[in-house]
Order: sequence, then structure tokens, then C-alpha cells
Amino acid sequence: MDKKLEHKLLEAAMLGRRVDNDSLVLSDAVLGGALDGSVPLTGGQRALLQASPLTLRRLRQLANARHAAANDRSWHGSAGMLRAAAGSAPLAQLGTEDGYWQMHFIDGQVVLALAAGAPFAADLMDEAVRVSVRDGAGNLIIQGPLDADGELEAAWPFALAPAEHFQAHGARFTVEPA
Repeated sequence: MDKKLEHKLLEAAMLGRRVDNDSLVLSDAVLGGALDGSVPLTGGQRALLQASPLTLRRLRQLANARHAAANDRSWHGSAGMLRAAAGSAPLAQLGTEDGYWQMHFIDGQVVLALAAGAPFAADLMDEAVRVSVRDGAGNLIIQGPLDADGELEAAWPFALAPAEHFQAHGARFTVEPA
């Protein structure tokens, strides 16, 4: 029998059966660790997983979601926020919560930098996508295409220094396709 067909039949048999009083017997954290290989399932956990079709279906759902996320190279925007300052030094950089973008503030300039490891980096660079950065109030900070290094640079457009400006305008920012 074809291995692919055999796998599909086994999957259908395991996931299609019903067990009275079935419940999720393993947490998403445990299932996630098993999926990424960071925490292998113990023998007891494997037995629980095999005995619970509901938990098997949840494992499949998490695996499908991870697969879709890994293959989604499109980007629709990133957000970041100003964190509480630890000292009185001027603001040097801000990053988005997803880790894909950094804004650096150097001598009256703002430099937006795309992380080389971002899953969509190559696509943005190949397609010369224009990006814009706006503060929490919607004011435009910087806009344009990324250069060959994945950066965009311009003069800081506001009278207030970056830290004070962000504090006065929602302490948030977004990076989006322009």
C-alpha cells in the first residue's frame, strides 16, 4: 500500500473515533513542545495522547497552524511601544513586538531597520515595498522604500525628542506597508 495513503487512513482512524468523556489531556504548551522538539513526550504522555482523539485533533490543529505560519511570508504590519525608561539617557532605539523591525535614533535622524531573519524580508526587498512608520496618534514618522541593506533613513520630523514625542502620542508606533 502507498505510504501516503496508509498514513491518511491511520490518521482518519485515530482522529475519527469517539471516546466517552474524552477531554484534552495535554496542554497546548506540552503539545507545542512536542511539535518543535524542545520537550519530547514521555511514554505516559504518548499513551494519553493516543487514547484521546480530542487531544490528537488539537495536536493536528496546532501542527497545521504552525505549518501555515511558517509558510506565510506575507507581512501586513508590526506594532511596538515605548517601554518605561530606565534612566535619563536619550532614547536610542525602539523595536516592534514581533522583533522584525528596529528604529534607531542617531543625531537627529531616524533609521528603520528590517531584521534579516524576518520570514518576509526577502519578499519586501525583492518587491521594493514602501513602508511607513506612524506614532500612536497616526502622525507619519518616516516613509519610503527600504534600501539594499533593509533600512530606511530620514531626519527626525518632530520638535520633541523621540522619547518625549512617543510619550505624548500614545507611546506606541506601527510599521506598515505604505
